[in-house]
Amino acid sequence: MNPELLDLGPQPRILFLSGDPSIVSRQLAGERVSRAEAGALRQDVSTDEITPVALLSYYDDRLARFPYVGLKCGDQLPVAPGSVQAGGFRVTVGGRRYGKGSSREHSPAAERLAGIRLVIAESFERIYRQNADNIGLFTSTDFGLLERIERGEPIQVEELLRDREPLAAAILRSGGLLRFGQQHLQAARGAASALQRPMTLYEKIVQRHLLSTAVTPNDPQPGDGCFLRADWRFIHEYYTGMAAHLLDATFGPQLKLHEPESIVVFEDHTSYVEESPAHLKAGLVPNMRAMQQAQRDFVQRHALRCHRTLTDAEAAQDDGTNVAGISHAMVAEHYALPGQLVAGTDSHTPHSGALGCVAFGVGTTDMANAFATGAVRMTLGAVLRVQLDGRLPAGVTAKDLVLHLLALPEIRAGGGVGKVFEFGGEAVRALSTDERATLTNMTAELGGLTGIVEPDEETVRFLKERRGVDFTLEAWMRSDPGAVYAGRLRVDCSALSPMVASPGDPGNGVALDDLPQRVGVDIAYGGSCTAGKREDFDHYHEVLAWGLSHGLKVPPNVQLFLQYGTTAVRDYCIERGYDRVFAAAGARILQPSCGACANCGPGSSVDAGQVTVSAINRNFPGRSGPGQVWLASPPTVMASALAGELCSFEALKSRRAAA
Repeated sequence: MNPELLDLGPQPRILFLSGDPSIVSRQLAGERVSRAEAGALRQDVSTDEITPVALLSYYDDRLARFPYVGLKCGDQLPVAPGSVQAGGFRVTVGGRRYGKGSSREHSPAAERLAGIRLVIAESFERIYRQNADNIGLFTSTDFGLLERIERGEPIQVEELLRDREPLAAAILRSGGLLRFGQQHLQAARGAASALQRPMTLYEKIVQRHLLSTAVTPNDPQPGDGCFLRADWRFIHEYYTGMAAHLLDATFGPQLKLHEPESIVVFEDHTSYVEESPAHLKAGLVPNMRAMQQAQRDFVQRHALRCHRTLTDAEAAQDDGTNVAGISHAMVAEHYALPGQLVAGTDSHTPHSGALGCVAFGVGTTDMANAFATGAVRMTLGAVLRVQLDGRLPAGVTAKDLVLHLLALPEIRAGGGVGKVFEFGGEAVRALSTDERATLTNMTAELGGLTGIVEPDEETVRFLKERRGVDFTLEAWMRSDPGAVYAGRLRVDCSALSPMVASPGDPGNGVALDDLPQRVGVDIAYGGSCTAGKREDFDHYHEVLAWGLSHGLKVPPNVQLFLQYGTTAVRDYCIERGYDRVFAAAGARILQPSCGACANCGPGSSVDAGQVTVSAINRNFPGRSGPGQVWLASPPTVMASALAGELCSFEALKSRRAAA
């Protein structure tokens, strides 16, 4: 094999991810189609569709059977297990924002293991493309390559690297990040900097954590690749087995992790797996148990700190000393501080940006490399200033605000991909830290690298109240006057109203009052990292307590699930008697875990005809079961549960007053 040429083999087959399921089926049956015959390509293909979450217990060659098995074309899922590998495809072609969603490296890994060597798309999401680089899967936005590939022309590797930033190109030339790290990162040291220009808070934090290497700049600009030292690195059970496998294969079992005291491990997705319809139906529960054990073995081997969520039965036996919850919510509750840098194997790691730190998601190979070398890869993001003017009206929350941002045409078109969202303005200053975390958490859905809020007295209050930390803000912990922004978004928050996002994509936002017809619901779910915080449960309690006082309970045809984000949130609710109100209203109360948001427990749909209203952050096809998921704020989810249809709390109160 010539290393200067992309290894596509003779007469390589191209798989067009068409929006027409019959086109996809014809290709899988052996037919070759042209770009013109493929028609409109599927846009916004998510990692939930490339490798559905139930399959993430596989982290070895078995992944080869599963790329695209969740791909939804029209109302069909045309890709069967094993069909891509059997078809001998070498190139995949998709539309814009390819690889949206999760930081799961399983998606490009499944593609590569199935034989795909090149993915061509109109644009790529940040984490997906970085994960692809890290394992040696090539990506391109050059559709001109297709005719040449169809003619059997050889494709030079350097052609594919020509438009990539230097670090990505160097990693791909090395055959992936771990090999690159062995060659270049063992001697990485802090970069000396005497920059005097006005800087954003994000730029200041990056500069303070920048590592100097022979292949990266000491003054990186937006779009440049660099390596950083993280104050905290964290991982959860869906990634640890794969990371351990990679580390053993590359460095051997004798490897000592870099600064293990700054590594935190979470078991937060799978405590309800034995009640997960997706895992039970596919017979995957034994796989999940093996995956959990692989993480526990890794923790024991390296003496790492670990937080593990409990089943209902385990929680009943707990003496109150188990401290656990969803990873990034736990990081905000226990670890991250203003000015720090946090990397985690979850796309919602930006959650902690609400505290004024830089927190961002990475894939498995990124974290394995960081465990071994202490260096975390980042492609520097340009900063967008999101100016949120005015005050949110009564009944409107940060979730409504972020659903509004997601629906903006420039965001839907990918204008936020890889960017840093700096949230500021009167509305942000008035928000609690819990509400600010909703904004930074859902930076992932906006396409961003991270989200950040300048720390202020509210941050200091939060740290004292929740963590007992007396924190003193430093003068540098703000953006400088004159700092350069790549763009600005301005929103008059006083004009906003309750929002929902229709099934299929978080960007399908619409004002609830503008829905053309009433939408009945079968399931209502409140929880997840986005909506499992204290203030979210204040909202759940407010609506349900009001309902009980007005003779309303959840109707028999609706199932309501409430799942705490962390044990601290659970204990807060129990201390205030919220749990009694939830039970009286007809809710099933669940212990902390990612649960239905990741299709890992009660609250997921079991039938394509079911309609869910959910406070989670994603509604990609298959994300929370086969049904249709509407995203909404915590008050709207509870009001809809009581009404049996999509309904805001204000509208429910008005209906009751008029009855």
